Amino acid sequence: MEEELNYVTVKFNTDGISAHENKKKAPLCTLLHLVAAGLGIICVLLVSVIITLSIYFSTVMSEQHRENSNLTAQNLQLWTEKTNLERQTEELTRERDGLNWTVGVILEYEDFPVNTHCPQKVCKPCLDGWVLFQSNCYKFSASEYSSYWRNWEESHDQCKQMMADLVVIESQEEQEFINNHTKVYNDESHGYWIGLSKMDTWTWVDGSNFTVKYWKTQQDRFKVSCGLIQKRGDPLANWLKVSCAMKNRWICETRALIKPD
Repeated sequence: MEEELNYVTVKFNTDGISAHENKKKAPLCTLLHLVAAGLGIICVLLVSVIITLSIYFSTVMSEQHRENSNLTAQNLQLWTEKTNLERQTEELTRERDGLNWTVGVILEYEDFPVNTHCPQKVCKPCLDGWVLFQSNCYKFSASEYSSYWRNWEESHDQCKQMMADLVVIESQEEQEFINNHTKVYNDESHGYWIGLSKMDTWTWVDGSNFTVKYWKTQQDRFKVSCGLIQKRGDPLANWLKVSCAMKNRWICETRALIKPD
């Protein structure tokens, strides 16, 4: 007798397990999604805040820059106005000093010769034949004839007739200027009288201090002596002590009518 084999098919039902696992996974995924969404929203908010702040600070910086530019322009304008006022003040001060100088020179005259000093209503610093140096005018007598030469006192009188004095030398520049406008004439003993004389001590005609000296090396041979400047020799050592009675040319000096700038 043959044995009959029966096969039994066993079927495992997994539906219950899958559903249970799905129920466990679903809350985890939802939580991650919520976190991701929250982070995204925060990022968007941060970007928005950064953009807003950037716009705000850019606006503030622009306003500040504009204000600084306005202040700089105002400061520049104020500085320019201040500079212009200072320049105008200096010009007015210079003009005032010049006018005061001219008035002072005019008042030295009892009868100011307007036509002589201001031909055609235009005033000149010095009269014709006079030489301007710094703020003074100089007249160098130039006659070649001995009959027109004068002793020291007569030379001084000639200068006073022209509202001047014999020259008073107060600096090396003035000494060099005078030396450049004199020349050799007649013989080596002659020269040009200057406003220097001695009774007991050497004094200038205007009473100013006798500080600048350009003597030649020589002995004072006369009790009463006067100062003579010569063209020969060292230009810074060409004063002679000679008799005041000697006949020479002379140099007059007076203030310029118009003070140079």
